[in-house]
Amino acid sequence: MVEIIVIAAIAENNVIGKDGDIPWRISEDFEHFKELTLGCPCIMGDITFKSLPDNARPLPGRENIVLTFNKEYSPEGTTIFHSWEDAIEYVKGKDKAYICGGASIYKLGMKVADTLELTRVHRTVEGGDTFFPEINFDEWELKNEEKHKKYSFLTYSRINK
Repeated sequence: MVEIIVIAAIAENNVIGKDGDIPWRISEDFEHFKELTLGCPCIMGDITFKSLPDNARPLPGRENIVLTFNKEYSPEGTTIFHSWEDAIEYVKGKDKAYICGGASIYKLGMKVADTLELTRVHRTVEGGDTFFPEINFDEWELKNEEKHKKYSFLTYSRINK
């Protein structure tokens, strides 16, 4: 059975994006993301896929599963789905699958995720326009915490899923 993992970097005020971009640059977070997701399918929306840097699109060494309503959209190196349910059904034969954003995809992913891999960015982002959904921490158990000055890596497992 596939382990569904939501992976996100989130500011203290739940901001994940500003003006179509990530409002911080933390190289250790990018390395952490790469280390965890390499070799695994990564599910993301078309806006998130388009926001990836040119040299990282599609994400190398991972199956890039892109959700879109646009029936014409089919960038090279991606597996396209037009329904969340179909994308989740598709990854069921894998060991792990990562939910990589954006906000609406995270909202769907939080309903089915087994694990959260969060980078908590230790700052508030003013003017952010994209937010991570509220987390009910009563449903999650902190399994690992790696603290750094500007951020922390946090791993949560769902309780009683």
